[in-house]
Amino acid sequence: MCLLLGASGVGKTLLLKKLQAIHSSADKENEEVPATIPTVGTNLVNLSIGRKSELTVRELGGCMGPIWFNYLKDCSCLMYMVDLSNSLQISGSCIQLLTVLSNQSLGDVPVLLIFNKIDMPTIMTRSEVESLFRLDEIISHSKQKVTVIEISAFSGQGLQTIVDWLLQNYNAK
Repeated sequence: MCLLLGASGVGKTLLLKKLQAIHSSADKENEEVPATIPTVGTNLVNLSIGRKSELTVRELGGCMGPIWFNYLKDCSCLMYMVDLSNSLQISGSCIQLLTVLSNQSLGDVPVLLIFNKIDMPTIMTRSEVESLFRLDEIISHSKQKVTVIEISAFSGQGLQTIVDWLLQNYNAK
């Protein structure tokens, strides 16, 4: 199972809805952005993408941060999402990510760090994020392989990169 973590409001639910629709919708140009509400608890989503018949992603609500560690042992890959337009949330997101990466249950599970909302006018620059997040240090000192991408779950920009990463890194447990 793949876990999808991140603070409340970063776009996890929208990302999953868009990934579900990526291969099922023929008319992508006129596709509406699906409505979402904040996830309280967990959300299990099966994605049919690529050659694999189905991938299961468990989204954990941001309010569940204190108990995320309970779900790490069953995880075969991890996606961690950060909202680039919310500068007040960046430090907390970094601390949560470091807590997750240092958990022994995670082992050497591959990690996709997703910087979302690149389409917003108020986003932080990549250098600001790298500095505040200490991204180079996280990547070099993590025992997990960390891949970083920038996306817009709203517009769909970068979603194919996530699909490709999932196809490479998802191992059903």
